[in-house]
Order: sequence, then C-alpha cells, then structure tokens
Amino acid sequence: MSRKIRYGMVGGGRGAFIGAVHRIAAAIDQQIELVCGAFSSDPERSRVSGGDLFLPPERCYGTFTEMIKGEAKLPEDERMDFVAIVTPNHMHFGPAKLALDHGFHVLSDKPATFNLAEAKKLAAIVKTTGRLYGLTHNYTGYPLVKEARELIAAGKLGKIRKVVVEYPQGWLATRIEASGQKQASWRTDPKRSGAAGCIGDIGTHAENLAEYITGLQIQELAADLTAFVKGRKLDDDGNVLLRFKGGAKGVLHASQISVGEENNLNIRVYGELGGIEWHQRYPNTMYLKWLDRPTEIYRTGLGYLGNAAKSATRTPPAHPEGYLEAFANIYKNFASHIRAVKAGKKLPKGDPALDYPRIEDGVRGMAFIEAVVKSSKKNSAWTELDV
Repeated sequence: MSRKIRYGMVGGGRGAFIGAVHRIAAAIDQQIELVCGAFSSDPERSRVSGGDLFLPPERCYGTFTEMIKGEAKLPEDERMDFVAIVTPNHMHFGPAKLALDHGFHVLSDKPATFNLAEAKKLAAIVKTTGRLYGLTHNYTGYPLVKEARELIAAGKLGKIRKVVVEYPQGWLATRIEASGQKQASWRTDPKRSGAAGCIGDIGTHAENLAEYITGLQIQELAADLTAFVKGRKLDDDGNVLLRFKGGAKGVLHASQISVGEENNLNIRVYGELGGIEWHQRYPNTMYLKWLDRPTEIYRTGLGYLGNAAKSATRTPPAHPEGYLEAFANIYKNFASHIRAVKAGKKLPKGDPALDYPRIEDGVRGMAFIEAVVKSSKKNSAWTELDV
C-alpha cells in the first residue's frame, strides 16, 4: 500500500493537552496523516479546532457519531483507516464501539474505558469485528524498556522475585480543580474519571509497565488509597502490594501530591541472578545489577542492544530520545500492523508491528483499578483481579 495510514481524532481540540501529543507522535515517522476529526463535544469548537489544523471544513465534524458515520460513507481511498480517541475516560467506550462497528480500527488513550464492565464489552466487540485495537501506554515504547523486557524473557535475571514500580507527581498537591483548571477538573471528577483518580490516571501506567517488562501478570493486591487534599472526591495517592502469578511479589506507589515530583516513573526488577533499574526521567540509561560482577550501564542507540530496542530507536548514541519518540513507537507499530492487515499479511511472532498494548491490556488495567478501589474500601484486604 503506497500511501500513508489515515486517521481521525475524537477529542484533542483547543485547550486540550494530550491531543497535541498524539498528533506529534503520529507524525514523527511520516507514516500517518490526520484527515478528519471531532475535536470537542461542542460542535462549533470542534470545527474551529479542525481549522487550526488546516483540515478541510467538510472533514471537521460536529460530533464523533457524525464523523464515524460520515467517514464510513466515503470511498475507501478517501476515508480514515482508524480513530484516535483522546477524550476524558467517560468518553472512551462510545466512540470506540461505534468505530469498530463501522469497520474502523481504534487507538485509544488509557485507561481503555470508564469501568471494567465497559472494557469487557469492548473486548468482545474487538473480537467480533476483527478490527485492531491499541492503547497508548506510551512508556512501553522506550527502547530500554523493550531491552529490559527482552533480557527478562531470555532468563538473564533468573526467576523474578520482586518488582518495585513508582509513579509520583506533585501537580495536584493543592485543590487546583476548584480554580477551573481543565486537566485537574476532569481527572478529579468521578463522573468523568471513573472510580479512581490518581490510580486510574498514572497508577495504570505503573501497572502496565510492570506487567510489560516482566511478562508476569498481577494476580491479587492489597491497596491503600487516600484523598489527602480536603474536598477532593477521588484518590490523589495510592500504595499497593502486589502478588504476581508465579510467586513474584511487588510494590506499586502512585501519587499526585508528592510535592516537587514531576513524572518520576521508575521501575526496579529483581531476579535470582540480577536486577534492572530504569527511570523515565533518564530514559536512555538502564542499570543491570549482578550477584557476582559489577553493575552494567546500558545506553540507548548502541550496538549491543537487542532487536526490539534497535527497532524503537531513531537517534545516534548520546542524542536524547524521550517521551514523544516513545509515544510515536506505539503509533508506528499500530500503523504498521494496519498496513499488514490491509495487505492481507499475517505477521510472524516477534514482529515489531505487533508490539503495542491491546484490549487485553485495557481490560487488565480496568480490573486493576477496580481491585485497588475494592481493596482500599475493605481496609487493604487482599483482592484478586477480575479478568
């Protein structure tokens, strides 16, 4: 197929944060182009936002329903190939379902849906329609995250014993939602965010990163959630003990009231033979620690890295590669998978195009949120994930 993959966006209009990040990520590899959008729940704002992006007026739709149904009527060589959903959580399921039902693939911001019941329904729709569904857990796109995953899968660390994953932020240390701050307002609103605040927003990133790198699944957990800021309806801090299938244990900490912290996502994994340590603030460096020899330092872009890390790297060694590039790897792989599907090709196991989060990850994320909330309400009782 000698053209770019075309997509339409739901959400991400004027005043939005993550929509612009998605558009930059999609554009980095020049494989994808934005052709239409329903950028706001306000039809006029949507059309104006589309104009900001120089889209034709007839492709700037007033609602996502209008966009999906309208695009489906266009000739195949004009219509979009997939929908990118960049709305608050309560608006994920509707556009995804409608897009899948009309034959379009879907790439959605996380978490997948508003609640676990919706996620399970969506998984059934994905299976029935046979369309592709991806989720932008973008931290899995970093080259050294992929290297860590390959090292663990190859048994270099031995049997995994312990996982420590943290995601502290400090931006919600005060009640800024009361001032009308847009990003804080919807993230702290149970009607738009869902059952959890901090745990749903960034705790799911930590959960997904731990499962992606280790290849292990969380079986049960014991959680303690707190809303430290007076008047806040959802948690702004969470501490979770984890038990993985196979016997590994873990600790997950997510916080949005850790004053002075930015996006300090980091992970440490310890096996019988060695351990790894990676920090999102310094994504081009990873430490490998051993029982019987000095610590090794792995760096992005160097020849000793595995194929997965190499395929996710764009710059020469020592040239910083970060958040936007990692995000772009999700888009690149998803678009490559769409291209293969359109060409009728079945990709072999291990192909980079298959390396992006799926609806199964979305269901696990929602099960994680609901288990955390349930456990915390029961004084941190051990609670299994309902998957």
